[in-house]
Amino acid sequence: MRFWLMKSEPDVFSIDDLKHRPNQTEPWEGVRNYQARNFMREMQHGDLAFFYHSNCKEAGIVGVMSIAKAAYVDDSAFDENSAYFDPKSTLENPRWWRVDVQFSQKFFRTITLHELKTKTELKDFQLLQR
Repeated sequence: MRFWLMKSEPDVFSIDDLKHRPNQTEPWEGVRNYQARNFMREMQHGDLAFFYHSNCKEAGIVGVMSIAKAAYVDDSAFDENSAYFDPKSTLENPRWWRVDVQFSQKFFRTITLHELKTKTELKDFQLLQR
């Protein structure tokens, strides 16, 4: 089992949104960052991911979710009406992938970015080096 960090803006999709989805499960779609896409292709069923709220008043880790389905093609890239449409992505040569995530736990409090940066054990964590 591997551990991941997955980011979402809470006004777009929050941990509470995930908790209230049917079966507390949702496709994690619309990722249009190549590094994040590459990580998602490595995710396997049963892996765990920390849910990180970004671009908000109190950015940080707010809970845990599990990977409910390993990477598969993100077909929102083929939908011309989707905000995630990518004309360079085709059925024959898809560029984007998604995984299904399932709610596991919401933390009592947010573990803030500032707090994470003070932990020497996390000094090599890529998120904290930006």
